Amino acid sequence: MSSKLEDEINKAYYANEKYGILATFVMIYHEKNISVEKMGEFLRSTDKFVHIDANHYFIIFHYTTQNSAYKASQNLLLKLDEYFQNTSTSIAVDSFNKTKAPKTVINRLKQIIKEVKKSSFTRIEDESILDSQI
Repeated sequence: MSSKLEDEINKAYYANEKYGILATFVMIYHEKNISVEKMGEFLRSTDKFVHIDANHYFIIFHYTTQNSAYKASQNLLLKLDEYFQNTSTSIAVDSFNKTKAPKTVINRLKQIIKEVKKSSFTRIEDESILDSQI
């Protein structure tokens, strides 16, 4: 699955280089499975959604700055909470930076998710949570 995610990240990098399209990368953890069709109801048609495994999902918010992606993630969190009738969703947001290899982006998102799941204060974080560990 990692190669599929790497391909999607590389496509986003290419679209940025060729057409100036911004994007932000997001990983979601949820204790229950959600179908691609159902998740599609909560996303824009321009967003790319990849089902990683039973509990993890990858989204590319195309045409979106990190601040806007954070707000979109907050909206998505509310929709998922309402749909599942629980609060077990965690979301990691990583900024768009073409100097980061796709594997690095994926690993950073996994680290952010791990940190978010440890916290009882927040369920959405960006890469700044990793900076606090240094």
